[in-house]
Amino acid sequence: MRWWSVANFVSNAGTWMQLTVQNLLVLQITGSAAATGLSLSVQAAPGLLMGMAGGALVDRWPRKLTAAVSQALLGLVAFTTALLVAFDHLNLGVLMALAAVTGLIATVDGPACALLGNDLVRADDVPSAIGVGSLVHNAGRLAGAGLAGLTVAFLGTASAYAANGLSFLFVTAVIPFLRPVREPAPPVPAGKSVPPVPAGEPVTRSGDDGPMGVREGLAFFARRPRLVGLAVISGVSAVFGRNYGLTLAVLVTGPLAGGAAAFGTVSTVLAAGGIVGAVLGARLRRPSVRLVGTLAAVGGLLQVAAGLSPSLAVLLVLVLPMAVAESVSDTAGTTVLQTDPPPHLRGRVLGVWGSIRTVWSLAGPPALGLLMELAGARGALMLGGLTIAAVVVAGRVTHARRAPAPVLLKNPAPTPPPRSSSRTRPPRSPTPP
Repeated sequence: MRWWSVANFVSNAGTWMQLTVQNLLVLQITGSAAATGLSLSVQAAPGLLMGMAGGALVDRWPRKLTAAVSQALLGLVAFTTALLVAFDHLNLGVLMALAAVTGLIATVDGPACALLGNDLVRADDVPSAIGVGSLVHNAGRLAGAGLAGLTVAFLGTASAYAANGLSFLFVTAVIPFLRPVREPAPPVPAGKSVPPVPAGEPVTRSGDDGPMGVREGLAFFARRPRLVGLAVISGVSAVFGRNYGLTLAVLVTGPLAGGAAAFGTVSTVLAAGGIVGAVLGARLRRPSVRLVGTLAAVGGLLQVAAGLSPSLAVLLVLVLPMAVAESVSDTAGTTVLQTDPPPHLRGRVLGVWGSIRTVWSLAGPPALGLLMELAGARGALMLGGLTIAAVVVAGRVTHARRAPAPVLLKNPAPTPPPRSSSRTRPPRSPTPP
């Protein structure tokens, strides 16, 4: 698990380095901010169209091999882009095609690597492993964004893509040496019963709805109220909050009259809060959807307070707990998502989640931008935070109303006293268990 964490840190740093450089590269080629947003949408689109199929493939194929091959393919795409940039043969069309291929491979790579990390620890340690993964992600994001500027300044744009390719190869080289503590459950052949699942989970039959069982994962997700509730909470939070790179940037540079340096300070505090939240999230043993909702509501109320901030200093005080609540909530939600389904369906459930999350990532920024146009940065933060808290409270009230009431017995009959017997029986020797 330590080797896997190191490999993931290297890979995350390389990925964020490439994403940072990719935005700059699109701006250099086109000079259009809209084209930059389009490149991100093109890379995310395969997750919407093929996310469930990618998750189904993860359930069907050997996990270590799947993760190694997908990482190697992502490295190949990065090296190809580096060569095209170095020889000045990269245009917008080719860049969009490479972004789409990257997004397509990620539909398999994402769930494969996530579940492989869980296989490296005992079942009781999975929440901690997910917390460590969140910590590695935030640390890699900080390192990658910082290294991007240095790499481009001293070695050129192509070197950032080449470094990302090397990071993928490093992960590919580490995977064969990993020894899972818990081997993933093998796929169940068509026509046979699935292994026992925890009480309350619908029992389905693998292979009854197509060669990959995509509909099976979708049906399982739809029949699990806690997963549906998790999707609602996460979706509302993603649309009306958490897009702090947009809302706080407008707030800092607008009403608070700050500049790029001030927003950089806010971004650093957000990243630090994310790391603190990941450490706290790693200590969770049995997170629940209720905890995710509570933290989302707390984050929403803090967002309302941030919208009312009279100065940058007050905003910085509020930003740190906002980031901590968001990070712990994300870690708890990821743990529920990856441990709630039975092992043979986890790849498909993660695929369904990937498709849903893509909808949020595509719809969130335009919706939030429209809200800021109508209500301003302060109004968008306050209305968004109140919406998140209201949805969480409404969900709790609905869940309480649907919960079955306890059955109370009226005037239960008294238990008759034991009959006395004049006969005495010799004591029986205890029966072994």
